[in-house]
Order: sequence, then structure tokens, then C-alpha cells
Amino acid sequence: MEKTTIDCSRGTVAVHNPETGETTFSYREGCCKLRDYNYLAGITDESVKDLFEVRFKNTRKGIYRNASGQNVKLGDMVIVESSTGCDLGIVTLEGPLVARQMALKGVQPTDEFRKIYRKARQSDVEKWQEAISREQDTMIQARRIAAEMGLDMKIGDVEFQGDGSKAIFYYIADGRVDFRQLIKVFADEFRIRIEMKQIGARQEAGLIGGIGVCGRELCCARYISHFKSISTAAARVQDLSLNPQKLAGQCGKLKCCLNYEVPAYQDAASRIPRVQEPLEFKDGQAFLRKTDILAETMYFSYDKTSDADLYPLAASDVMEIIRMNRNGIKPDSLKGDPEPVHREFVDAVGDESISRFDSPKRRGKRRKRR
Repeated sequence: MEKTTIDCSRGTVAVHNPETGETTFSYREGCCKLRDYNYLAGITDESVKDLFEVRFKNTRKGIYRNASGQNVKLGDMVIVESSTGCDLGIVTLEGPLVARQMALKGVQPTDEFRKIYRKARQSDVEKWQEAISREQDTMIQARRIAAEMGLDMKIGDVEFQGDGSKAIFYYIADGRVDFRQLIKVFADEFRIRIEMKQIGARQEAGLIGGIGVCGRELCCARYISHFKSISTAAARVQDLSLNPQKLAGQCGKLKCCLNYEVPAYQDAASRIPRVQEPLEFKDGQAFLRKTDILAETMYFSYDKTSDADLYPLAASDVMEIIRMNRNGIKPDSLKGDPEPVHREFVDAVGDESISRFDSPKRRGKRRKRR
């Protein structure tokens, strides 16, 4: 019976045939991190006809020029040029969309690109898989060596080159790390060329991947390629609770999704007046208790220490009342219209009861047999 193994870190599916002993690899598009949907499939562009996007481990990608003379297409495993030796990657994008990705990164079609030598052979794939099998043990040993040398750094991932002659060690460090002696120890221990690449906490989360509290794949692993700065001001604008445990993502930093709705909140907040003093009515003073920013509704109460009876007012009406108070005019009252809003308990399920999961009890007694 054939055995199927999925490698999401590189987007491949391996099918092993026990009768022949051969293992075939194919491209699995669904688990490709930072995948681009090719909505221009079937359309040709002569300016980029020889340019292809090639993916390696996790989020590492690059644009390569096809110099093999072979017909390279989406999903092919190819041998590409590297700084030392050669590497093996998977073609993930072709056609006009490559030009759009190049424009996004500021790359011109006339620039120098590394070459695609040829399509990968079975021997190339076997050597590639042999190198991949060493990555986990190498990372564990590298972490142990760095800890024994007392270096303030964390090795997050290890990526072997397709020919097994070089490995990239991705590490995280708060400050500058002198790892010259560490590279010598790594070279003696693993007998390969060493490249150290520093990454941030968000980039590490994108490399490793995972599931967020929303139940979906992490945004940094799915589509974010450029990380923008995030501050607690984004949470304040949205009137969120400044709880570090809720605002932090799996990387330990503020969640990237905090920036998503900030422009909408800023636009709505621009139409909400600042209430620095209570509103004056003929029957007393009304104090601002809370604000619904997106609904542009402000809730006032005659008791500044209680939220028992809240009276909603539109932001435009509040601006008018403030203008009237400045002119010495007091409106009649908030009571009556609209009706006060009473705070009620709402369970985690919403309007439905949690008891709906219980089996319904039978009502009535069974009829006695005659």
C-alpha cells in the first residue's frame, strides 16, 4: 500500500511505493506559505517568459531565469544557481503575475537573475531529502552548542541547501552577537558551509507557522511579507483592553491584526466630539460612561458612578448639545425618549443557551400496557 507524506514547510507531497521502493514528489499548492493566487493564468507576457518564482523552505522565495532550455512550468522541481553549489526548489509562479511581484519588490526584468539549470532528477531529489532529514537533529545540536558557549541568541530554524553542502541557521538575538567562534564550531561539528541569518520574532513565527487565537493560520505565515510597526496606540484607538496576554501573538509581540481596523476607527472617531465636562440638562448633569466608536453612539448617565441606566445619544446630537450649553441653553431631559439601556448578562454562546447541547428529557409517563 502506498504511503503519502505531506511536507508543508516546502509544499510537497511524497508518495512511497513499497513494491518498487521509489518515492515520487509533487507540488502541493494548498500549503504553500505566502502563496499568490495566479488570477492571470493562461495569459502570456513576453517580457517575463523566462522568469519564474521559485520557493524553498518556508517563506524563502526568489525570482530565477530559465537558462536550461527546458519547458519549465508551475509545480516543477528545479535545480537553481546558488552562492555555493546549487539548490533545489519548486516553481510556484509563472506568467504576468511574476512581473507584478517584481514591481512590488522593485526589480526590473533587465536585472541580473540567478539561473535555473535544469529540472530535478530522481538522484537530485534523493540527495535533497537526505539533506532535509538532517535539519531537525542539526538544529537541536546547534542550540545545545550555542547554550554551552553562553551566547545570548536563539536558533529558530535550520535550512539545508539542496546539494547538502551548505546550511542556513536562522537565529534571533536582542543585540549584537559575535558568533565567529560559533561558526568554526558548527563547521567542525556538521562538516558543511555555514551561513548565519538574523531574523525577528515576527519573521520566526512566519517561518515556523501555526494557528492563531482566531482559529486560522498565522497572517505572517500566510501572506504578510512586509512587517509594519505596531504600537499600543492601535489598541487605544479601538478602545481595546490593554491586556498584554490578549494583545500579544505567538511571537510575543503585538498582533499584526491590530493594525487592520485602525483606519476605520480613526475615521469614525473624527466625527465623535470630545466630552470633557458633563452635559447640562434642566433635570441635572449627564456624564459620559462609554462610547461605541463604529456606531458613533455615546452613552450618558445621570449617575457618574453607575451604568445602571444609560441613555444613548448620536455623536451629532452630542455636538449640538455641547454647542447649546456653551450658549447657556439647557435641553429638557434625557429621560423618556430614548429609553435607557439596561445592562443585561450575555453568556459566551450569545442568545442561545448552553443547555441546547444536552439531550432532551422525555416528558410524560409511559402508558401502561393493558
